[in-house]
Amino acid sequence: MSRVVALARSGLVQNRAPDVPAIITEHRFDSVYQPILSPTHQKLVGYEALMRASRNGQALSPADIFTKATELGQSAELDRFLLHLHLDNFQAGSQPAWLFVNINPDTCIHPEASLERLAHHCRQSGLHPERLVLELVETAADDPQALLAFVELAKTFGFQIAIDDFGMGDSNFERLWRMNPLIVKLDRSLLVNAECHTRARLLLESLVRMIRESGSLVLLEGVETETQARIALDTEADLLQGFLFARPGTIDTRTVTRAEQALYRTIECSSACGLRDVQHHEGFLRLLRLEMMDACYQLARGLSFDQACTSLLQMDGVKRCFVLNQAGVQQGNLARATPDIRRGSFNPLYHSAGACWSHREYFRNAQARPQHISVSRPYVALPDAKRTVTLSTSICTELGQQVVCVDLHPDELFDGQLTFPATL
Repeated sequence: MSRVVALARSGLVQNRAPDVPAIITEHRFDSVYQPILSPTHQKLVGYEALMRASRNGQALSPADIFTKATELGQSAELDRFLLHLHLDNFQAGSQPAWLFVNINPDTCIHPEASLERLAHHCRQSGLHPERLVLELVETAADDPQALLAFVELAKTFGFQIAIDDFGMGDSNFERLWRMNPLIVKLDRSLLVNAECHTRARLLLESLVRMIRESGSLVLLEGVETETQARIALDTEADLLQGFLFARPGTIDTRTVTRAEQALYRTIECSSACGLRDVQHHEGFLRLLRLEMMDACYQLARGLSFDQACTSLLQMDGVKRCFVLNQAGVQQGNLARATPDIRRGSFNPLYHSAGACWSHREYFRNAQARPQHISVSRPYVALPDAKRTVTLSTSICTELGQQVVCVDLHPDELFDGQLTFPATL
């Protein structure tokens, strides 16, 4: 294999050896490495090895090369060739960094011989197998059982495992947990969608949290803008990669310095923006608390429910107010903000006078925390099937103990970034 690597280093080979696939001899291949950074440690912790190809001095698309290799039935040979090329070219020295390399599913057909050769080549290159992270696309294998067997065998050789492009296609959580990778790389489309849609951002945050709780680190790749970086940092992803920090290139001290400085600037900028947001959010929550307390005071003094809630319903995000008795039964219908009335939209659950909400978290919280305004976790409310947060508090009126409830749509507040405390 080292002889094949030497062929690639010499550029375009005119007289190829008969046992060397044409896809290798007809092109020049070079390695470039893109930094991977830890926002917690604020330093570079790895590199992803990537291929650059050319022919007769003309740069070619890596995707086109891989497509051609597949058409020629030479994907496995090209994959093994590139693995060894990247290892030979990797010169991180004493720097404690992982080397991420992509593995084609075809390599898994005869895994033991391939992994044994790779481990041997690692040792020859002075790189312990534990520093090599094998990136696999878990949806790409035709035989999932063979993929799982490959993962288990790779671990016995000391290699680390990463799942690449998770979240696209038919990504399978069951298979992910069975593979138990060290790192899960989320497909960049999840971050791009999160930049444009609040719901996508919430799903991304949930996905990161779920993967981390299952025992794997999360890497968000394709970070190209400050907005994407801030979203990525907000998810608490463990590792970041993207053009915002560094483009693929050579490995040297300047690369490390520039990438780490870019990360540090991004974290500082995100922290400053976060502080401003916190101040705005706290101001809104203070006003919301005052308005709800005033509505409760008006109700306790005997003012009609609709009149008592007038000012509260004018606040951004507030959609409905309603009152429950001690048993959790709704007294009368909803007092609602005008934008919440969806004329022409049929919903038999909208008019809810007499409904019993004693099983709801917000009712139980109000009963358990008297003298406090409790805040529920987000849920889908029945009146409009939208994400809702309900504020609730217990008050004493001439009709006895009652629970006042206020529904808000959190996605309409501060681009969905407002975090509610357990109590106001």
